[in-house]
This record gives sequence, C-alpha cells and structure tokens, in this order.
Amino acid sequence: MKIGITGDTHGSQKAMRQIAQLTPPVELWLHTGDHSADANFLETLTDIPVIRVEGNCDHDGLAKPDEFLEKEGFSLWLTHGHKYFHYHEVSELVWWAHQLEARIVIYGHTHIPMNKWYGDVLLINPGSPSRPRGGSRPCFAVLTLQEGKQPQVEFIEL
Repeated sequence: MKIGITGDTHGSQKAMRQIAQLTPPVELWLHTGDHSADANFLETLTDIPVIRVEGNCDHDGLAKPDEFLEKEGFSLWLTHGHKYFHYHEVSELVWWAHQLEARIVIYGHTHIPMNKWYGDVLLINPGSPSRPRGGSRPCFAVLTLQEGKQPQVEFIEL
C-alpha cells in the first residue's frame, strides 16, 4: 500500500497542484494539519481519500487532533504533533507512541522532513510543500507499507 503524506500546506493551492502532478499512484492521503482544509482541495485534485488532523493553525473544527489507523499490519498515529512535544524534542513523540500503541507516527508542525527509527517506532514528517524550514526544500512524502516488510519512505521535492 502506498500512502501520500503532506501537511503544513498553509493554504497554498499552488503547492497542492504541484503535489497532485508529482505524486506516484497512492491509495490514500494523510494531511498532518496546519490548513487541514487543504485536504478538501487535494481530494478534489486527486480523487483519492484524505484523512486529516488539526494543526495549531487550524481553528475551523474540520479535523480531529489525532487519527489512528491500521494498515498492512502496522498501527499508525497521525497527529500534527504540537500537543505532544516541545522545543522540537520529537523523541517525546516516541514516548507517546508507546502509550498509544502506535508503531508509526506521522506528524507535522516542524516543517522539516524526517524519516527516522527510534527503537521500534518510526517517526515520519513530510516536511512542508509551501513553507519549508531548517534548510529543507518544499516536499511531501510517500509511505510504502507491506505486511511483514520494513516501511519505506520517499520524499518528493516540488
């Protein structure tokens, strides 16, 4: 299963159009928040369902703060992350992942792409297609899951 991941889009329809043009075939989209309403536009552009969460810049009530999914034998936790770590100490997300029994944490907020294992927990941040930080380039991610195999993450730059 291939899952497209974006977030921290901050209302950029230009970035959303670029994502739609560059995306390999995916079965599902995840949006990590901060203008979660962009998920509607992405779904319209790609005709692929989008699951979204609320970011610290979202105040429209369109999304929940967290979503939990089971895909290909993996437990995924989708969150913006701002409520679960401070000062970019993303290792706090690992503690929460253990409490919530999630093996893969997909989060946003930092606008910095990440694909890193912390023991038995994989943290994935797709970066930001519209407002990258930390020297990163505008991008999004594609997560490939296959039961019994290691998850694979690819970052695609705009």
